Order: sequence, then structure tokens, then C-alpha cells
Amino acid sequence: MTLPRKELFDIPTGMIYLNGNSLGPVPIGVAAAVEKTISEQWANQLVKGWNTCGWYEQPVRVGNKVAKLIGASQGSVVMGDTLSIKVFQSLCAGLAMRPSRKVILSDTGNFPSDLYIAEGLIALKDQGYTLKLEDPETVIDAIDDTVAVVLLTDVDYRTGRKHDMRKLTQKAHSQGAVMIWDLAHSAGALDIKIEQSNCEFAVGCTYKYLNGGPGAPAFIYVRPDLTSTTQPFLSGWMGHKTPFDFEQRFVPAKNIERMRTGTPPVIQLSALEEALKIWDETTMQEVRAASIALGDLFIAEVETRCPQLALLSPRDGSTRGSQVSFAFEHAYAAMQALIANNVVGDFRAPNVMRFGFAPLYIDANDVIKAVDTLKHILDNALWDKPEYKERNRVT
Repeated sequence: MTLPRKELFDIPTGMIYLNGNSLGPVPIGVAAAVEKTISEQWANQLVKGWNTCGWYEQPVRVGNKVAKLIGASQGSVVMGDTLSIKVFQSLCAGLAMRPSRKVILSDTGNFPSDLYIAEGLIALKDQGYTLKLEDPETVIDAIDDTVAVVLLTDVDYRTGRKHDMRKLTQKAHSQGAVMIWDLAHSAGALDIKIEQSNCEFAVGCTYKYLNGGPGAPAFIYVRPDLTSTTQPFLSGWMGHKTPFDFEQRFVPAKNIERMRTGTPPVIQLSALEEALKIWDETTMQEVRAASIALGDLFIAEVETRCPQLALLSPRDGSTRGSQVSFAFEHAYAAMQALIANNVVGDFRAPNVMRFGFAPLYIDANDVIKAVDTLKHILDNALWDKPEYKERNRVT
């Protein structure tokens, strides 16, 4: 497929959308798919839909589609819940695999929610566990034989810096630690080979580059040799071996379904399932190459024309995710001015202007126009207006 394919998305006319790393746009066909789920399936089939419409199998069926995009085997990914829940599940399972160790290792660039979940789990267990944080560049040196689990996000949400997944996983395993990767900013953007990395677990969300919509369900990957033995801990009834036998004791399913918890969000899964059809027409290699080129072009244009900004992301595209971040003293206000001028990126505290490059709907002309607008705002200090400085709850 020749990129971009803007006709596959419903994006407001005139908008340059550089925020797909936060929430992807609506793919054409999703609205109709959701309407069908409601008006034809739910309305006509009611509870019968669990059987007649394939709702019950949806978490694994959609999980298999995600598996193709992250380099995983069929039957090793299941959908459901939120990313925070999936982080909790994977951490619980990982710690159980190393019962004599008490350290969870992560880095200071990890997404805060992952760290909050780790802190909460440590408090819940109250068994002397600790969360150890190191700088992203040196976290590999902190992996030793005291570490039970290494929990890292593949792409830094602020800077776009990418970890060396294989190297870090190998180091974790050489020290006997379990490896968990958060793919929130990788799935649908990078050519991931999660199974080749040999990590035990991976988790991720689907509302960013996979365009599943706000609140779209998360996924969890379990290495195939572990799917029949991993302890799910959040032992909800959908993870039971025979949930409709309604046994009073939990017996986990013998496959990836053991990582299911409660009733799946059918309407949201239907939106995601339709959105994922786009990926039948392209490859992650093609998408990755195009995103690096767009990021490189953006960096070159901004550094040439907007010297007020300082690059935070890696210059080498191979070590960068599908986003580029710049620091600016008035980053929040400048981003609000950009958004008001139909160039949509986002802000991350304390001073980061962040731009995502999804080549399915962004091209080189969009990059040039975006920098034109950015330069105009900076050169004329258009950000210095009261309405652009008032913080919204979501930034």
C-alpha cells in the first residue's frame, strides 16, 4: 500500500493531526460497525448475541489481530480491561515466578501509571517488595540477581527514546529476572518482534496508533510456553476454565483466556476490530520506514526554522519511536496556539511539545505546513495570550 491513505480516516477538513500517539483518529467504517453492533446485533439478538454474533470469542479473535502487529503467535494475546489492569496482571504473574526476589526495576522515563500500579501492588502485598528506578540510559546496568521483574515501556512517552528490547531482555534473563514490556507507544508504530525478544509478558493499549477509540481495550501478551501455567491472580469468571459451569472455586483456562477477567466491552471491541482492518493493507515495515522519514523531516524543519525549540528526542530515527518532542519554555501555551490553528499535537509537563507521526494519514506536506504554522506562532509570540495559558484538565 502506498502511504498515506488519508481516505481511510475521518479527520476534520484542514486539520493536521499530529496526536495519534495519544488518540488515533476514527477510521472510516468504524461508526457503521458500532452502529451495526448496537442496532442489529444487540437490538435484535439481545443476550443471544454472545453466541450468534461471536461476542464471547471476541477478546481472543481481536487479540490474534493485534498479535500479528507485535510479532506474536496466534493464541498468545487477549484483549480486555485497561492497560493499568494488564500491567497489574503481568506484574503479579512475574513476581510469582520469582518468589525469592523482592525488587521491581523500572526507569524514570516509564509512564507514571505503570509506576503507580507497581507501588500499589507493593503496598497490597506488604511483603518487603521495593520499586527501584534508574535513568533510561543506565537501567540495564541495574539489572542484577536481586531483581524479580524488569518493567519498562518500549518508547519513552515524553522524548520518544526507544529502548533496545532484545538487549535488555537478554540482560534480564541472564540475571534470572522476568521481563515485561509496555508497548503503549509501540503497537501500530514500530516493527515489533515481541516473541523473538523472548520476554515473558507484554501489555499495551489500542487507542493510540491502532485507532481503537477513546477507552479502547488493552491487550496482554504471554509467551506461548507460559500461557497454560501463568497465574492470572485477577481471577475473574471469564478467565475460568468453564465459566458457565459457575463453580465456586476458580480453575484457570488452559490457554491465553486465563488472562481474561470480566465481561468484555463488546461495543468498544467492535470498533477496534473494524479499525484493525486497515492493517490488512500494509506492513509494519512500510509504516515504520515512513514514520522515521517524517520524523527526520520534522526535526530538520523545526531546527532550521524554529530555533527557539530544543530537540528532546533522539536524532537517530532507529532509536526513536514514531514521535518527536521539543522543549520550549512556553510549551503549553504554544501548543494551545497550534491547536487553535488546526495543528494538533500535545503537551507533556514540564515543558514538552510532543508530535506524533502516523504515516497512514500524515505526509511530508503536512509536516511542512505544521512547521509553517509553528514558526508563525513563535515568531509573532501568538502563544502569549491569556486564553492559551489557561490549563485544561487534559493536556
